Amino acid sequence: MGTVIRPVSVAERRARLAVRHHLAPGTRAVTVAAATADMIGLHGTDPASVYLAAWARTSSADQAAIEHALYTERTLVRMLGMRRTVFVVPAGLVPLIQAACTDQIAERLRRQLIQIVQEAGIAPDAATWLKEVGEATVRVLAARGSATGAELARDEPRLRTQIVAAQDNPYGGAINLTTRLLTLLSAESLIVRGRPRGGWTSTQFTWSAADRTELSADIARTELARRWLLAFGPAQAADLQWWTGWTAGQVRQALGRLEVTEADLGGTTGVMLTADAAEAAAVEPWAALLPALDPTAMGWRDRGWYVGEHAPALFDRSGNIGPTAWWDGRIVGGWAQRKDGAVAVRLLEDIGAEASAAIAAEAQRLREWIGPVRITPRFRTPLERELAG
Repeated sequence: MGTVIRPVSVAERRARLAVRHHLAPGTRAVTVAAATADMIGLHGTDPASVYLAAWARTSSADQAAIEHALYTERTLVRMLGMRRTVFVVPAGLVPLIQAACTDQIAERLRRQLIQIVQEAGIAPDAATWLKEVGEATVRVLAARGSATGAELARDEPRLRTQIVAAQDNPYGGAINLTTRLLTLLSAESLIVRGRPRGGWTSTQFTWSAADRTELSADIARTELARRWLLAFGPAQAADLQWWTGWTAGQVRQALGRLEVTEADLGGTTGVMLTADAAEAAAVEPWAALLPALDPTAMGWRDRGWYVGEHAPALFDRSGNIGPTAWWDGRIVGGWAQRKDGAVAVRLLEDIGAEASAAIAAEAQRLREWIGPVRITPRFRTPLERELAG
């Protein structure tokens, strides 16, 4: 780690965010793939958020262009990644994220599912039984080309085996094995999510077989840390640990293989790539409307420098952020789509007439882009519920 401590102001961090996240108008990406690559990935838990996050960062991409990248060109792939979260990532980064994050997640998922099968008394040897069902499912899927979970369960009846999931959770109970096993197989990079059944807000995906590429976990973690620092740095090491889901030791090892410089973030110590330590140029004030679970809003553990005092209105009880309104690198309000299609914005502070007008213009631009579709975030937050009516 470098010995020089580089002071980095909040204003500079916001300027870097504007450019590197393609949010200031003059910095928007030409293609969806380029915008996604510079973010490492777009949160994919809520299908609509992928499209809205891509819209916010590109100059002219419409729903058809995003769908083409996802399901025709396959330059973007939906996968389980950092923090056991679904992301849409560039196809070239799939092996990297798989080795850096997903392989460890897959190991935990398999152990948990074996235990569930064992406790249910489904088979004397739960591990062998689960392995056989998984292999049979992959064979069926390869023969079909693509299929939904329901179609796979018709061909492989053992997928309809009843298990009890999340017994202590209000949403838990008896379910078919299908969803849990398909999630596990995707985490093991044996199958991959494909085109949804329905429109671009649909959550019912088809599946297809996948080709796995092996990569060293140490090398992958180092490269992922480098890419994260380019997109989100300078930041605290704790932010990188939260974002990746790594242990503190894995973070130290990854950063130890990089040329980094300490940064004074105004009372806290962060890191930045030494080659990226030149002072960022200021940008003109900008407005943006970002969707629920947007990768910018969820990019750091310490969010005070861009969320301020607005967290109670914008996050649900599990820490998921709703749709947000931004002005010049910080969150100043939230938005929601009403039943009549209008995009309603509420500012949570006085930002002046110019900023208010710019955000209103973004709301109109978004309304026109969404068209007849109605957006309801998967995780509802207090302000979004109130605005949606």
